Amino acid sequence: MPPTSTQTITALPVYLSGVMQVVHGVNEGDNLSFADELVPDDIYWFSGAAQLMRLSLESCPDGVTIVSSQTDQGEPGATVFLDSCVTFMSPDGSTTDMLVLVEVGQDGAVNEVYALPLAPLTPRTDYQLVGIDTRTAHRKLQDLACVSFTRGTLITLASGRQSPIEALRVGDRILTRDDGAQQIRWIGNSIVRATGDFAPIVIRAGALSNTNDFVVSPDHRLFIYQRVDALDVGRKEVLVRARHLINGDTVFVQEGGFVEYFQLLFDSHQIIYAEGIAAETLLLDHAARIALSPSFRESSLGPLSGHSVRPHTDYEVKEATLQRPDAIDILRGASRRLTPRQD
Repeated sequence: MPPTSTQTITALPVYLSGVMQVVHGVNEGDNLSFADELVPDDIYWFSGAAQLMRLSLESCPDGVTIVSSQTDQGEPGATVFLDSCVTFMSPDGSTTDMLVLVEVGQDGAVNEVYALPLAPLTPRTDYQLVGIDTRTAHRKLQDLACVSFTRGTLITLASGRQSPIEALRVGDRILTRDDGAQQIRWIGNSIVRATGDFAPIVIRAGALSNTNDFVVSPDHRLFIYQRVDALDVGRKEVLVRARHLINGDTVFVQEGGFVEYFQLLFDSHQIIYAEGIAAETLLLDHAARIALSPSFRESSLGPLSGHSVRPHTDYEVKEATLQRPDAIDILRGASRRLTPRQD
């Protein structure tokens, strides 16, 4: 049964297994399945009529992931496992990764297999199954679920000096807005194709009073202190997602090639300074917890209760509020006055 205590809900956009069907090979006629039933070199077609559905998940106190009662798809209370990351090759030689999640009912039987493609798919195209990876699927989901900085981003240390993020090490002391100097607990690092939800957002130098271009993952949230409530949201302190600032000019999506992402984890969710912009670090919410491998969670993280009591998530501004031509100008004016708290 779903837990009675309030849990953080994560909604993943998924397809049902029937979206991918084998049209040639050993499993001809079968839908996409979990790793043990897949056969390399089988050729799949993607159904053009398929619709993305919202699979909402939450975690139980024992770490098990279940389908939330707020879901649009799946059986509430059923267990969900992140099974694998499969790789398909198109006729032009390009590859596409897809996460496979499996929903298991209380009777132990598989209810459904879900597909979460990490790049757009084209109907009636031969997709050859060339990879079945059960070891790094958690990292792939982590890349999707976690806020990330990119290689070269300058992070302000406790000393005031700036360091490229790739030069940081666990234990380094970083300047935070709310809690002064704090030590890094963990650093994540991965390289992914810069396509779809993995393509980074570029905030041009000067767009938010940043000296250099600031490049982050799409859902990375920036912290802005408004001198007055110019956005009319009832507070001066706000968080805005990078993707909601896109204007095609000073803020845009950078697709193509590969991007190297880094995640910083502290004992608490923090606001730090990156390229002079106040930005959040990794929030160990449900999305991040299910993305990290179970062995890592148990051996390295512990409870990290500071991630459940921070008020930052209450500051987030909805996308509709930022759909105005002067939004970036308002935020740029406000960001000039960002300074660490002294209390």
